[in-house]
Amino acid sequence: MTAAFNYVPDVFRAQYAETEEEADRWYNDPDHNRRPPELLPRDEVARANNAEVKAGRGSPHGGVFLDIASRRPAEEILRRLPSMYHQFKELADVDITKEPMEVGPAQHYVMGGVEVDPDTGASIVPGLFAAGEVSGGMHGSNRLGGNSLSDLLVFGRRAGMGAVQYLDSLEGARPTASDAELEAARAEALAPLERSGGENPYTVHAEVQQTMSDLVGIIRKAEEIKAALAELEKLRTRAANVSAEGGTAYNPGWHMALDLRNIMLIADCVAKAALERQESRGGHTRDDFPQMSPEWRKINLICTLDGDRIAIRQQPMPPMRPDLLALFDTGELKKYYTDAELPPAAATATPPASEEKS
Repeated sequence: MTAAFNYVPDVFRAQYAETEEEADRWYNDPDHNRRPPELLPRDEVARANNAEVKAGRGSPHGGVFLDIASRRPAEEILRRLPSMYHQFKELADVDITKEPMEVGPAQHYVMGGVEVDPDTGASIVPGLFAAGEVSGGMHGSNRLGGNSLSDLLVFGRRAGMGAVQYLDSLEGARPTASDAELEAARAEALAPLERSGGENPYTVHAEVQQTMSDLVGIIRKAEEIKAALAELEKLRTRAANVSAEGGTAYNPGWHMALDLRNIMLIADCVAKAALERQESRGGHTRDDFPQMSPEWRKINLICTLDGDRIAIRQQPMPPMRPDLLALFDTGELKKYYTDAELPPAAATATPPASEEKS
């Protein structure tokens, strides 16, 4: 646990324990003790884990060990973490009440997505509305705990109302697809089933995952991203020639073959945007550009499909009013903005003592 104290950023220093003794006391008396460093926001914990692995102090499978068995009584672990106990016991034969568990960072949420109008959820494609994780812009550079559900409730309603308004505006003249367009879509969808001797789609998918994890992961640098883009180019050709056995009735292999095109596009978008954004902010960390940039904060990166290739452009963001910036939790705000970007009150404010994130 000692190494964890080295990873507390200065902006959070006042809120987190400085000794193991204080960290242990927090569990029973959080009102009078500061939080343990392992409860930092998830992007900080993920970067700390990655740094330990890179330094040669990782676990045998490329992660780190999380030890709660030596910190809390077994009955408390079973009461508060029943699902985690069951999963480790059943899947790995690890009893987390008695031994450390091996853990590692994993991508589980996309903070970019389809560009939509914030009031209606409408995209640039007529009739296409998006809300939730599939849409971009809501969470900025780092989604905070609990905001995913709030996003769905607020913007799901807006998207639904926007869709109704769109349908009402058509006045009976709804768009139709031609027979030729329908036949082209049908042929594209059935191609993996009709193709013989193609590669297994799961093999290609696994290699895309590994490439992105290894080269466009938590800590990014230009040479690795460029290597990933070169590898994705090879994988794109392989993805276009996969085949699937069986028919159209519930066929996961066929579904994966169809999904590969979209998976390749998203991987390409993520890698190209990561290469373009020459700063570190929120969940995006560039080892070769470790500082935040006031200029990059003003820009969104927009990916579009140009033929079968991804084109990327910089799009200015509407500036946020200073009085609205000042309403934010300034402890978190200062983590994603430089003092030059903040109104004077927010730049000098003291973070609140109780901050809850996941």
